[in-house]
Amino acid sequence: MKKTITTPLTKDKVRELKAGDIVLISGIVYTGRDAAHKRLVDLLKKGEKLPIDIENQIIYYVGPTPAKPNQIIGSAGPTTSGRMDKYTPILLDKGLRGMIGKGTRSYEVIEFMKKNTAVYFAAIGGAGALLGKCVKKSGIVAYEDLDSEAIRKLEVEDLPVIVAIDSEGNNLYEIGPKEYLHNGQDIK
Repeated sequence: MKKTITTPLTKDKVRELKAGDIVLISGIVYTGRDAAHKRLVDLLKKGEKLPIDIENQIIYYVGPTPAKPNQIIGSAGPTTSGRMDKYTPILLDKGLRGMIGKGTRSYEVIEFMKKNTAVYFAAIGGAGALLGKCVKKSGIVAYEDLDSEAIRKLEVEDLPVIVAIDSEGNNLYEIGPKEYLHNGQDIK
């Protein structure tokens, strides 16, 4: 099913999303990869305030390339999400509702998603130039020294993603071959 959502991403919106849904996201999305995630978690462990309010927000695992003339952002393809798995549970406990990346997630992350009513979206790897065109505004909001891995606040319009893991733990990455059909025939 195709759905359109606008951030912030509330628990009610998350509950409506099911694994396999095609979603167009509009609104604010933050970027962050492993170096930024480590810094965020280190702050939380010290009891300090985060540089961004992550409650009901989406973090896109991306390190965009520099913008060419007359562009807002360069190529913005997803990073492998597993690199953030060791940092994700604490962020989910602090209210993070959505993540965008590529690849599978750990059992622990999925359990924390279920506990905290969160969703994991997959973006298409290799389509970074197309995804970058969905960005209407971009600005660094934290960790400028990390360059492409700095935390950016993006304003996106119709960013195409797929619900890979929903808030109930339904996981597209765990669908076995028997569950696929080809011309009405089970694949063996």
